[in-house]
Amino acid sequence: MNGGNRVVRILFTSAGRRVELTRCFRRAAEKLGLRAEIHACDLQPELSAACLEAEVAFAVPRCTAPDYVEHLLEHCAREKIALLVPTIDTELDLLSRARDRFAQVGTLVHVSAPEVIDVVRDKERTIAVLAEAGVPVPRTARIEDVRADPSGWAFPLFAKPVGGSASRGIGVLHAAADIRADYPEPMLVQELLRGPEYTINMYLDARGRMRSAIPHLRISTRAGEVEKGRTVRDPRMIAIAADIAAALNARGLNARDPNAGDLAAPAPSGPGAEGVLCFQLIDDPDRGPRVFEINARFGGGYPLADQAGGRFAESLLARVSGLPECASEHWREGVTMVRYDSAVFRG
Repeated sequence: MNGGNRVVRILFTSAGRRVELTRCFRRAAEKLGLRAEIHACDLQPELSAACLEAEVAFAVPRCTAPDYVEHLLEHCAREKIALLVPTIDTELDLLSRARDRFAQVGTLVHVSAPEVIDVVRDKERTIAVLAEAGVPVPRTARIEDVRADPSGWAFPLFAKPVGGSASRGIGVLHAAADIRADYPEPMLVQELLRGPEYTINMYLDARGRMRSAIPHLRISTRAGEVEKGRTVRDPRMIAIAADIAAALNARGLNARDPNAGDLAAPAPSGPGAEGVLCFQLIDDPDRGPRVFEINARFGGGYPLADQAGGRFAESLLARVSGLPECASEHWREGVTMVRYDSAVFRG
C-alpha cells in the first residue's frame, strides 16, 4: 500500500510514558508510505516521556475537568488531527460520547461506542454481560453480599473495585474476617484463580468485525503492566476473543461464522466495539480459562502484538487514510518482549 508520503497527524491523550506506542504508529505509517506527525498531551507535558518525543506537545486539564474535551477539539480542528488515541480508562467515556463532535472536525477518535464503554468500565457489568454470552468468567459477587453470607464461598477470594484500573485497590481475602466493614468505593469479590495469566489483544474493524486476536503470556508484570511476555497461538483464547466481540456488539456479532473465510463475519447494524481492545484471563488448571477484565483501548502490552505482526496501528492509520484495514490473523507465535527502563532528556 502507498499513501503518497502524506503526513498523518496523530494525537495521543494522557500520553505519559507511552513512548513505545507512539513508535509503533511511526513504524506503521512508514509501512503505508505515510509520515506520522505525533502530537501528545498531558497534565505536565514537560514531565512526560511521550510528550518529549512528540513533534507537538501541549498541556491539558485533567480528563475530569469540564473543558477537557473542548481543549482537545480545539487542537484537533486547528492542527487537522486525523486520529486521536486515548491511553487511559478514565477518559474513554467522555471521548466516546464526543465522537461525533470530533468527526465534524475530521478526527477519528479511537474508542468504542458508549454502550460498550459503559460495560467495560464497570467490572460487575462486564462479568454479567460475558457470562450471559457464555464467556467463561470467575464466580463474582458484591463484597457486601459475601460479608452477609460467606458460607457459600471457598476462601481465599480476590477483591477488587467495581470501577478500578491499574491494579488499584485489589487484594486477597484469606478469610471472612478479612472483609472490611467499609470500603472507599464499591467492591467485588471473585473466586481466586490460579495459573498463568494472559492478555489477548484484539482488533475489530470499522464495521465491528474481529480481524485478529493475539494472546500473550504475561511472564512477569510491574505496576499492573506486562514487563516480560511471549505470544502464544492458543485456539481457546482466540475463540473466547470472538465470543467477547459478539457480547460487546449490540447486534450480536458472530465473528466465528463457519461460512466466513477468516475471523471476520457480517457486522452488526448497531453501535458496538471497534478498534483495539484487550482482555485478561487466567488459565486455571482446574477451571480452565476465566476472563476477568476488558480494556477498550490500547493496552500497555500492545507493542508485543505489534512486533508479532498484528498490524493494529497500521490498520487504524489505513482507515483514516482511505486505505483498506489490514489487521489479520497472520501473526507470529513465540515472539518474546523483555522491557527495560530508558530515559528521555531535554534541556
